[in-house]
Amino acid sequence: MAVKLNQRAFRHAKKLIDDGKVTHDERDDWSEHAPSADQENTFLDKHSWSDYSDWYLGVDDEHPDDTKGHYKFPIGDFRKVHRCGVIAAESRAGQNDYDDIRDALKKLLERIDG
Repeated sequence: MAVKLNQRAFRHAKKLIDDGKVTHDERDDWSEHAPSADQENTFLDKHSWSDYSDWYLGVDDEHPDDTKGHYKFPIGDFRKVHRCGVIAAESRAGQNDYDDIRDALKKLLERIDG
């Protein structure tokens, strides 16, 4: 699997955090805060795949960029970055040896907690 860091999403997340568009929730909240498939579909009905990609720190080149399978490591709810999403994504990236994604997520978490 060719999953790599989505630089555009990384820049977008940093800007959202700097603008205060972040939820300071707890680690275990992501299971309840993560967008559902219906929420993802609603977002895609109103926005482009490019806009959708802003919310995923990883991209998988084995899937076309106009499919959900292309996007990995969600970090927000299409309005705000969620601290719990960043933590969950950082953990998964580390477990799967996606070091560049893990390191970017660590930087986002430091920015949130800073």
